[in-house]
Amino acid sequence: MTGAKWLPTLILLTAFQVLSAGQVVISKDGISKQSAIIFGLYIAIEWIYTIVSSIVRKKASPALEFVAFFLTGIGLVIVASVDEKLLKTQFVAVVIGFLCYVFLLWLISSMDRAMAMRLPMGIAAIGLLIITLALATNRNGAYNWIYIGSFSIQPSELVKVAFIFVGAAALEKLQSTRSLTQYIAFAVVCIILLFLMKDLGTALVFFFTFLILAFMRSGDIRTIILVCVAAAMGAALVVLVKSDYVIRRFSTYRHIWDDMDGSGYQQTRVLIYSVSGGLFGVGIGHGKLKNIFAATEDLVFGVLCEEWGILMGIIVILCFAFIATHSIKCAIGCRYAFYTIAAVAAGGLLLFQASLNIFGVTDFLPMTGITLPFISRGGSSAISCWSLIAFIKAADNRTWLGSRYHTEVVE
Repeated sequence: MTGAKWLPTLILLTAFQVLSAGQVVISKDGISKQSAIIFGLYIAIEWIYTIVSSIVRKKASPALEFVAFFLTGIGLVIVASVDEKLLKTQFVAVVIGFLCYVFLLWLISSMDRAMAMRLPMGIAAIGLLIITLALATNRNGAYNWIYIGSFSIQPSELVKVAFIFVGAAALEKLQSTRSLTQYIAFAVVCIILLFLMKDLGTALVFFFTFLILAFMRSGDIRTIILVCVAAAMGAALVVLVKSDYVIRRFSTYRHIWDDMDGSGYQQTRVLIYSVSGGLFGVGIGHGKLKNIFAATEDLVFGVLCEEWGILMGIIVILCFAFIATHSIKCAIGCRYAFYTIAAVAAGGLLLFQASLNIFGVTDFLPMTGITLPFISRGGSSAISCWSLIAFIKAADNRTWLGSRYHTEVVE
């Protein structure tokens, strides 16, 4: 997708977004000017970025960004269809996330700069989690949200970026077990803090990411076995210390139909309404699942299947598979291990998180309350997802064509 080959794809993406957004912009109550402006600005950002990146700066194919724009656009439409008042906040978060993507890409363009930021990133990550543990209020059984007036933030989402950054930087020049031990200690502290917050879903995502980071650098299956044994011991301790909470969280797994109007209410509705949408859905904004609690967050995949169709749900799943495989493809041939490790970890994290959400709401896995990347409503999640994309983009050597980094690689 070099040169102007990206143009037909961008036009197709824009047409899709105009058609889908148009169904919430134009309603029986007339035209929503606010929604029209927001979606117009969103499409403008896509075009400006693509033109500047591909034509002016002659960078690598924007295929990865197109997928992110596609998924994010779907999320914005779903938010607008459920509650238009929430659209502005979500859009602002997306813009901040996109700016973080651009900034992080610049930050890691210099390996010296990336290495220098390792310690500050690690301190900031642990500090954020400690502050969250001290100040957060209980939300759906977990203490992972900080409220500042009418705004809320979930620091653990932002720590995902630092978790990968610190891990890739720490393992970039691994000469002994010392660096690995230091990172293991950092990872354990983060995961313990998440357990203390009772945010088991995010802790699971962190642990999975840690496995990728450790395996990518060591390539030693024994490392993974030892870590898994340690995790099993930790899980046993959690069950002993937090048994009531754990049992309450997972008691409905595979038994949602036993209490359809109680503990299994959300998941049974997801399964019923998702199938009722058929291949092409009942229409944006015309579904019933949007009236269920957490429709735009935990249950957003069900809303997507009901209103947009199961076919669109499959396309979304393929998008996450593309992100993961693209990260592996880009990681091959990187000069620095930092890019390779960070890219694969970021791609794996996004795929794993999407799997937890999709399989959780459909009862294939216990429901963990994890959001669907890019699509679920949540400002912290949007910022995190767009930032993670920077790691994958940086692994593509074509991203640095004409830059000082590219000259170093050629030499």
